[in-house]
Amino acid sequence: MAGSTYKIIELVGTSEKSWEEAAKGAVETAGKSLKDLRVAEITKLDMSIEGGKVKLYRARVNVSFKYQKGL
Repeated sequence: MAGSTYKIIELVGTSEKSWEEAAKGAVETAGKSLKDLRVAEITKLDMSIEGGKVKLYRARVNVSFKYQKGL
């Protein structure tokens, strides 16, 4: 019985509202074109600031999906 192999990619999501929305948006957008998403790990959170106010929340997310031969 063979084990599974997974590929990991890094995504950056943005939101004007929250880090949670930024991460969720990144994963859901990736899910439209990638099959078998398995795990998402938030690796970094930061903000873009303009005029002393938060402009964007940014979430860097590593997402794993099942590797399919030929990709």
